[in-house]
Amino acid sequence: MDFIVYLIIFFASFVVVWLASFLVEALRPAPKTPEAIPWDPSLKPAYVTVDGVKLRYLKVGKGPVLLLLHTLRTQLDLFHKVIPELARDFTVYVLDYPGHGYSDIPDGSYDADFFVKYVDGFLDELDLTGVTLSGVSIGATISLIIAARNNPRVVRIIPINPYDYYKGKGLARASWLGRLFVSLSAIPIVGDTVMRLRSYIIMKAVLSGGVRDPKSISPALMKEMYMVGNRRGHNRGFINLLRNSSSWERTRLEYGNINVPTFIIWGGEDWSLPEERRYDESLIPGVQSVTVEAGGHFLPLDAPNDVVRHIRSAAKGTAGDAHN
Repeated sequence: MDFIVYLIIFFASFVVVWLASFLVEALRPAPKTPEAIPWDPSLKPAYVTVDGVKLRYLKVGKGPVLLLLHTLRTQLDLFHKVIPELARDFTVYVLDYPGHGYSDIPDGSYDADFFVKYVDGFLDELDLTGVTLSGVSIGATISLIIAARNNPRVVRIIPINPYDYYKGKGLARASWLGRLFVSLSAIPIVGDTVMRLRSYIIMKAVLSGGVRDPKSISPALMKEMYMVGNRRGHNRGFINLLRNSSSWERTRLEYGNINVPTFIIWGGEDWSLPEERRYDESLIPGVQSVTVEAGGHFLPLDAPNDVVRHIRSAAKGTAGDAHN
């Protein structure tokens, strides 16, 4: 009898928490879309509509086209440390994926094909050609998929820490909170409730696990990314991304079709294991790679100078196969 009483109390308590989570989510203050880029007010974002979804992007610089693709749960501001230097050599484009940053938040699966569709559409809508794609994490994997599907607009890819291993649950390696967050997100109702009850402290702990030095993520950027998560529907898109994480690993089946120059940049302290990196490289014809030892998963934040240097050399075709 005591067991039944405890069970009733447990479920009643969960129902209260579940209902409270909707109120917490409804009361979150959603940020206003900024008219300028916070880290450089002289830069103004632009918007393009792809399949009915408005995407925010930034264009800066002159030269060959370089499209930068951010990680899961971040936004175009991830590249704020590298854009000024890269803009000296390239016409740099960087966008917010659907459900990220200040782009629209449509309903959808948020699996690998979902993101590839919108990046392909972005290239088409802006009629970009001769493009070098360089993405981090899922951005790197998007670059690999687009190249594998032989998009004629892309002439080179520079993936940084591809996110295509461990059934797409690399975030679980960020910290014990990352493991807990990823595990709970897979449970119906429970995962949605946890997402609605998220806090700045939890998000900071999880994302800090993506850099070698926590100071690499400025308080301003961390706060900005947290506040963006308060946009209506953002939590729904993110949990769909986590629940479709296995789609990122399946994409490796296509890597053998890549026929453009490919130069991978690894962070020495990335979430991927050495054997997972070697396996990726074994799948890609003619791949070259380099390892930046003093860097984690969010490499443009941890080691911006190295990222700029390697992108420049890879784009010029002067990068050799090295591990330093």
